Amino acid sequence: MAKTPGHGPLTGVRVVELAGIGPGPFAAMLLADLGADVVRVDRPGGPGLAIDPAYDITNRNKRSVIVDLKSPDGPARVLDLAARADVLIEGYRPGVAERLGVGPEACHARNPRLVYGRMTGWGQDGPLADRAGHDIAYIALTGTLGMIGAPDEPPAVPANLLGDYAGGSLYLVVGVLAALHHARATGTGQVVDAAIVDGTAHLSAMIHGMLAAGGWQDRRGANLLDGGCPYYGTYETADGRYMAVGALEARFYDEFLRLLGIEDQGGARKDWTRWGDLREAVAARFASRTQDEWTAVFEGSDACVAPVLSLREAPHHPHLAARSTFTDHDGITQPAPAPRFSATPTTVRSGPARPGADTTDVARDWDVPDLTKGLA
Repeated sequence: MAKTPGHGPLTGVRVVELAGIGPGPFAAMLLADLGADVVRVDRPGGPGLAIDPAYDITNRNKRSVIVDLKSPDGPARVLDLAARADVLIEGYRPGVAERLGVGPEACHARNPRLVYGRMTGWGQDGPLADRAGHDIAYIALTGTLGMIGAPDEPPAVPANLLGDYAGGSLYLVVGVLAALHHARATGTGQVVDAAIVDGTAHLSAMIHGMLAAGGWQDRRGANLLDGGCPYYGTYETADGRYMAVGALEARFYDEFLRLLGIEDQGGARKDWTRWGDLREAVAARFASRTQDEWTAVFEGSDACVAPVLSLREAPHHPHLAARSTFTDHDGITQPAPAPRFSATPTTVRSGPARPGADTTDVARDWDVPDLTKGLA
């Protein structure tokens, strides 16, 4: 049987991804970046909210087949794939996969070793399990959204990075890999219930410890790491750009004050009654020069200060360029796979999978000839 060449520590691992949007595709992309052979099962017509498939980077390094799960033979085609897979990922509401005939019980009947990953916002049970939602609602209930932003303004929306991808995709991947290790050791697969509310709450573990110890106030803009501290935050420069400051430790703080030119503020670091004056002094200094000028001032120092760059600027920063943190593939600038491995390096092997473009190849490589039934 022909094999698809892989690059990365997951080479040889087969993953079935039932098409969805957001955290599920991103999790499958991460597995694909790590070398897994990810076959995305697209539905006819594509998912809602989808961008042009040619630009959907979350479908890079994957292959795509089209299966209509609502057709009489659709579930059987997915079960054929599941029988030959190590992992299956789906992001439906609870019960939907079961109604379609491709739930955990049906898949495990064909493949007891299968790791069945379920990606949802609310989880598989609980009062809200059957309700619709998006990232912003999930993180709102966990307390994490309420932590972000200025105290006199509404909470700031962190795009969908905190919920969908950090609290969702990454926890699904960790769970899938842990369950895969268990399956290979015992021969027994299992279901991984990855809920964005669970993962996002878990991300706040350190904050909850600080809250219990009295070292964190349960309100925005009043703490060391939420913008309440004048030497951990952002400041506008003369040209309307911004600098980010994270000079927490004493030696970094002293270096920061020296380069900023306000060394007389040394005693304000631990005296919160002086933080208002310190913030005004820092803001006034940053407002006196442009972002480029301040970047040059802090270059090579341990003051923990960096320019706030845009998405288009970031790939050109000397450090990120030297590390090839971003890469270009088929004319699309995109983040390179992460993390990095010394023995099994990863790469962007292929651009976004086009829906159904790989059906014939997958049917051959996975020995599922019925996938091609009905193809012209």
